[in-house]
Amino acid sequence: MAALVVLDAGVQTTVQDAEGRPGYWSVGVPPSGAYDQLSFTLVNTAVGNGHLAAGLECVVRGPVIRLEADRLVCVGGGAHEATVDGRPLPVGEVRRVRAGQVLDVGPIAGAGMRGYVAVRGGIDVPRVLGSRATFILGGFGGLEGRPLQDGDLLPLGGEENLLAPVDVAELLPPMDHVWTLRVIAGPHGAPEYLTAPGLEELFGTTWQVDHRADRTGIRLVGPTPQWSRTDGGEAGLHPSNLHDSAYPVGGIMLSGDTPVIVGKDGPSLGGFVVPAVVIGADLWMLGQLRPGDTVRLLPVVPEVAEEAVAVRRDALEALRPCAGVMKPRRRHRAILADLPATGTERPAPLADEPAAGSAPAYTIRRSGDRHLLVEAGSAELDLTVRVWIHLLARALRAEAPTGMTEVVEGVRSLLVAVDDDRLALADLAACLVRLTADLEDPETVVLPVREVTLPIAFDHPEAHEAMRRYATSVRPDAPWCPDNVEFIRRVNDLDARDEVFDVVSRATYLVVGLGDVYLGAPVAVPIDPRDRLVTTKYNPARTWTPQNAVGIGGIYLCVYGMEGPGGYQLVGRTVPVWRLIAEQPDRDPQPWLLRQFDRIRFEPVPAEELARLRAEIKAGRADLRTRPATFSIAEVRAIEDEAADQIRSVRSRRRAAFDAERERWVS
Repeated sequence: MAALVVLDAGVQTTVQDAEGRPGYWSVGVPPSGAYDQLSFTLVNTAVGNGHLAAGLECVVRGPVIRLEADRLVCVGGGAHEATVDGRPLPVGEVRRVRAGQVLDVGPIAGAGMRGYVAVRGGIDVPRVLGSRATFILGGFGGLEGRPLQDGDLLPLGGEENLLAPVDVAELLPPMDHVWTLRVIAGPHGAPEYLTAPGLEELFGTTWQVDHRADRTGIRLVGPTPQWSRTDGGEAGLHPSNLHDSAYPVGGIMLSGDTPVIVGKDGPSLGGFVVPAVVIGADLWMLGQLRPGDTVRLLPVVPEVAEEAVAVRRDALEALRPCAGVMKPRRRHRAILADLPATGTERPAPLADEPAAGSAPAYTIRRSGDRHLLVEAGSAELDLTVRVWIHLLARALRAEAPTGMTEVVEGVRSLLVAVDDDRLALADLAACLVRLTADLEDPETVVLPVREVTLPIAFDHPEAHEAMRRYATSVRPDAPWCPDNVEFIRRVNDLDARDEVFDVVSRATYLVVGLGDVYLGAPVAVPIDPRDRLVTTKYNPARTWTPQNAVGIGGIYLCVYGMEGPGGYQLVGRTVPVWRLIAEQPDRDPQPWLLRQFDRIRFEPVPAEELARLRAEIKAGRADLRTRPATFSIAEVRAIEDEAADQIRSVRSRRRAAFDAERERWVS
């Protein structure tokens, strides 16, 4: 078997491919794949591999590997000190490495953060959800879902029907410590979220890359955002909070007061404002940003982004002649002098429709150059709007326009991603407007759903461990420290701490989003407004949350799909909501165990019993407890009519407690 042996795995080396696993953003599975996709694609092309071939990505210190068969190799990115049997191997140079020879990628020193290794034939590990890319946090893809270890053996693919090697050295992007990222302003901006001077400051600041920069996201250090509002209302106490909406990769979300650029392993859905999105042609830079580097955000108009990616695409296609026939070259504008070079203002909406009939008012805006964001209704939670968004998403999936790659439902929004070489955003917007005309009335729709009973251990030790770590290493003076549940009691004007658990136990939660914190994690809201506890998200976020922790942020409840960072106030822990059993590929054709509009009821159990149930479900020996049910807006209207006075009283009392808490922060 043609293979390579890992003699020294380096700091963190993973198997990645160029495309990753698109199509699962709607359930919280990130695309993964090479962070610096440009460098990876070029070195793969250099050795004659196809665009789906897998290679190696390394950070800080690359691996030492021995090839067990003769193969062409090429390195790129920040791998400037690679050697083969002690002889330098410059980036971009294709070299035949003989069986038994040793490739030492060396340190990723100087400029750049990641190095790449391509071997002719590619790394032949199994595909998981359509890709060989490693997603470390999720524990799948690549080699057993983990970074490589000393002694690992990686099989290589065959060399049949591959292309001839090509010289890519001059096309490899330069590494630096000073970066300019071109962005498109919006979808969120001034004056709704930021002040006009605040937006100018965002684009005028030289930001520094924080030490917490990884594949999930790039945190930037700089001035505090200038907000135009005091809080996020029902979405949370901080002005950065909004009703959960999907992010594009490259979206710059304001997580509290910290800008974070969403990475290849980042979250798909969350409740933070996105004032700008990195253009597609510059996404490769995210993989090379090193802590301490400086970054400027340069806003450009959409035409500049479209031209940049078209030029890049032509350059790559020119390296891959298909059966000797070159694709026709596009005509590019040599000079964009008649276009404004920058666009600090958001591009005009592609649609801005008032409420009509059963349809709410909605806007369609660009979210970068490869995504559209539909936002409907007002900033307050309206389950009628949520059902309308669901009906629109269902109609769009049925239409399936060529070039559409992702459809992600938010609480009052819909994010749609495209292959911009096959589908223009303006054409997609026109399709969406057309589809809205034929949607059913959300007030009359009855959705077939499931009622799901989840066991929960309140005050779980792992939840308190997350609180303890946060208070120790992140922000000990935060008002939610040392006890999240006490904070929830206080901001909701409850008399006793256990009343928080009483509310969670009696409520019926409606799933209004999936993937909020990865891997099928539900974001849910109580159907009865009286059960909607209001709180805020951590600012800054936690660095660690136990898998399947249950938390509340704004009026929403979430079950964490996997271990990782997070911001919801924790109340307990439940069973897995994601299960991918590699040994039983037919056991769960959908590894996400919850669905949109599932009705969730929580059943308290001791921590010891929860441990047993978790193990049973994770192993596939048991499933979630479900039964058929329905959901309709008529049910909500009946509750609102029968308990109108009580609902108003509860909301007023909680709002007063909410405001009092904010005043305590100020004082």
